[in-house]
Amino acid sequence: MKKDNHWKIMIALGLGAAVGIIANISVAGNDGAKEMLNTLIDTIAHPVGQIFLRLLFIVVVPLVFASLASGVAGLGDLSKLGKIGGRTLIFFLVTSALSAVVGITLLEVVRPGDGFDPAAREVLMSSYATQTKEIAAKTGTVVATGALAVVNQILDMFIPRNITKAITEMQMIPLIVFSLLLGAALTKIAADKRDAMVRWLDAWTEAMITIVGFAMKLAPAAVFCLIFGVTARFGLDLLQKVGMYVFLILFGYAIVLFIFYPILLKLLTKRNPIEFLRSASPIMVTAFSLSSSSGTLPTTIRVSETALGIHPKIASFVLPLGATMNMNGTALFEGAAVLFIAQVFGIELSLLQQILVVALCVISAVGVAGVPGASLPLLMIVMAQVGVPPDGLAIILGVDRILDMGRTVINVMGDVVCAAYINEVEENV
Repeated sequence: MKKDNHWKIMIALGLGAAVGIIANISVAGNDGAKEMLNTLIDTIAHPVGQIFLRLLFIVVVPLVFASLASGVAGLGDLSKLGKIGGRTLIFFLVTSALSAVVGITLLEVVRPGDGFDPAAREVLMSSYATQTKEIAAKTGTVVATGALAVVNQILDMFIPRNITKAITEMQMIPLIVFSLLLGAALTKIAADKRDAMVRWLDAWTEAMITIVGFAMKLAPAAVFCLIFGVTARFGLDLLQKVGMYVFLILFGYAIVLFIFYPILLKLLTKRNPIEFLRSASPIMVTAFSLSSSSGTLPTTIRVSETALGIHPKIASFVLPLGATMNMNGTALFEGAAVLFIAQVFGIELSLLQQILVVALCVISAVGVAGVPGASLPLLMIVMAQVGVPPDGLAIILGVDRILDMGRTVINVMGDVVCAAYINEVEENV
């Protein structure tokens, strides 16, 4: 990706949003024009955006596999892997929990769902009833009852009988487990065979990143089309109905990105937070545009190694792991969303229930695939556990694309901050 391409993407993002809103306003009250606009979105904007996204998604599995296995094999000592892995997982869990607390606190203090217009609630729920049912159907693969069923579900989550099937369904945790096992196994075989395999894995990683380079040439046009499609369909009317909810979550994202992460960088890495965030701007722009941690992964790895000075072995271990398991933005969003919907329905959640929401958000965020909208099925499960109607998800579905873009930035930057921390620790050992 050219050095200035992320600015082209940002310009395309702004233009797409502006043109989409203008188009939405222009066709208001004209069914014929609205139908023509929807046809334009479906036949031109949608395909261009999807070609770009799919070019990125097809490299996710081989990239995560090759980079993780190579990173583990390159660490050499398995005891070293255990220490790095332990620090990484603790960082993921603590930051996700704190992010969820930020979201819940904001919604509890301001309470934007109190006094929500019942008529607006019914309109939103009827408008998105079909999408809600589709999302609810996906939760069937996650819910388990009984001790044996829960144990088997956990085993399937980490070590399924058919890893190929799991990977085709974008279940990334089994792929991570297999990649870690392969990398660990490579440290135990003859040096000449290990080195040959690591060279192959490194070449495979480089080839996948090169494919991403092909896709990024299409990025400005694709991002314009993706954002245009969203804003042209929904415009500002929907945003106004749930505006305070959207503002509070975006404000929460800003707290994490511009206060929480800089504090961690200052305390744990001694880096200049402003310079760090400025150097990471291509990562943030790409994450915001794609709404996908996995799709952003090639850019995250490249920028982390070249602009942020993170050692390739650390980057290739921490960042793929984080793209699947570290979802700080998702945890913040889920906690805030549960409280907002509860407020809309007049349901009071006790302090104990709110603590349970934080715990569930952290646990469920670990299992979220790094693709757009993947957190929604698990959000319905969290809602059900504390007595909030899962169908209430329909109230916020229309604005989820905006929030998804923001939470992806928080997710990905959490991975990068963690990689910087691990890099600092390893350099001083």
